[in-house]
Amino acid sequence: MPNIPAPTAICFDLDDTLIDDAGASSQGLRAVMERLGHPDFGAARALWDVQTEISFAAFLRGNLTLEQQRRERIRALAVQAGHADIADQHCDDLYRLYLEAHRSAWRVFPDTIPALNALTSAGYRLALLTNGAEALQHAKLQALELTPYFHAVVCADTAGAGKPDPRIFHMTAQRLGVDPAACWHVGDQIQSDGVGAVASRMRPVLIDRHGRQRLEGLTTISGLDELLRMVGLGVPGLAPAAGSL
Repeated sequence: MPNIPAPTAICFDLDDTLIDDAGASSQGLRAVMERLGHPDFGAARALWDVQTEISFAAFLRGNLTLEQQRRERIRALAVQAGHADIADQHCDDLYRLYLEAHRSAWRVFPDTIPALNALTSAGYRLALLTNGAEALQHAKLQALELTPYFHAVVCADTAGAGKPDPRIFHMTAQRLGVDPAACWHVGDQIQSDGVGAVASRMRPVLIDRHGRQRLEGLTTISGLDELLRMVGLGVPGLAPAAGSL
């Protein structure tokens, strides 16, 4: 690992960085599939992921409301299952079913709490920076007892901009009271997390827990233990990180 100046603060994405959102999403998807009589999880998962990317991006641009993007995703799944015409109320009911099953499957990754404890003990200022809806993200943080670790929580729907827009990164740095160049941003998405961090002058750290998207020139880790080693924590014989207080 090249010698990289340690940060003063670290921003984290939430879904699939600190918590297993893909697993929770699969649980929710299966609940909706059962209600729709959809027989093929592989096809449903592929469609759901693509439609989520399209519809949620439209929401972040202000072209759809939160409810509208949810309905688009449910309708796409319903059409794939053979239901060509589905009312808004039915979409809303199905999405509530999705959320209930999703919520029951919320889990942190095994390395999340140890890493946050180590960084907090070392004096790092930590923030959560997410494109997820604020109400849902705060509910996850509270349910999983993650709230006390973060000095700031910034969500796209209330910040007025979403990743990769540099404004949301700058807002997060401002709330932490640090220059963006003194921050690292840890996330799992190349575009929203990696490109957004670079554009805002933060250092991107891509977490790739499944070995799928390592890119030349982009710092990539497979788990948060590697992040601790990067800042000089958890490795015998290394001095405390320069950014710790």
